[in-house]
Amino acid sequence: MLQCFRGDRGDVGVRIDRVLQRHLGHLPGVTRNRIQRLIESGAVLVDGRPVRRPAERLGLDAVLSIELPDRRPRSSPEAQTLPLDIRHEDEALIVVCKPAGQVSHPAFRHASGTLLNALLGYAAGRWTPALVSRLDKDTSGLVLVAKSREVQVALQRLGDANLIEKDYLAIVFGKPPARGTIDLALDRDPWDARRVTVRDRGGVPSVTRFERVRVFSIGGDRHLSLVRCRLITGRTHQIRVHLAAKGWPIVGDAAYGTARAGSLEGQSLPPELRLARQALHAWRLAFKHPIPAAPIEITADMPAEMQAVLEAAAHLS
Repeated sequence: MLQCFRGDRGDVGVRIDRVLQRHLGHLPGVTRNRIQRLIESGAVLVDGRPVRRPAERLGLDAVLSIELPDRRPRSSPEAQTLPLDIRHEDEALIVVCKPAGQVSHPAFRHASGTLLNALLGYAAGRWTPALVSRLDKDTSGLVLVAKSREVQVALQRLGDANLIEKDYLAIVFGKPPARGTIDLALDRDPWDARRVTVRDRGGVPSVTRFERVRVFSIGGDRHLSLVRCRLITGRTHQIRVHLAAKGWPIVGDAAYGTARAGSLEGQSLPPELRLARQALHAWRLAFKHPIPAAPIEITADMPAEMQAVLEAAAHLS
């Protein structure tokens, strides 16, 4: 399906992916991620010229055309009998602890084996799970799930009003201050749509509060710290990008940390301080339960592999 339109004054100087999302966002399945993939594949023309960078800016009166391929009907996720670590359940909602390595929701490359597949298997048609919060594949911890559309909407409203406390534990390289707030706008990396980056101009406002819980000396001037983070906003990869941007990358983070090189500041790390996943764990949820209106708090201890890194760091100190 070919879509053509002329940019208006509000589009001048704006990223092409945002312009297309603004004009075509009413169409089913037209997300910014999908638009970015179409741009990179050459499906978008500006004044008849192919563009392949989502971050390219639009000029006045430019004519855009985009070829939207017909979408295949999306199949319903499969109910599967999979392990499920339930930390709280009542008639309205369920809170589960997702292990690292499990995808939250089915996607193109992960059609099965996800947390949602496991929840559908557990529900067995008695109710329909709706994930209110999601975690990255290699982040472990608590995920909030509604059992009905009404409860999902109520919980989303609490989240929009910043009335759901989401606390994470992260093991980072470096020695952050005792406490602080990271206020850095985030946006998709224009060169890699799978990554998120800090933006000096534009971007989405993003705020993380942190508190240093413990610090370890791991030789020379190098340190390892356990940090508690609270999401004030909930952006993709927010904690990982914010901590890395301040110079405290999360241990084991292959995208934003030092996992690939296995080193810190050019120096080799002991094997016991290396981790095959990012050392980030969704540790605590606290909110006012919609039915009945009563406070609820759930916590989940750090997984064994993160505990092992802390014990190794303590041994080095």
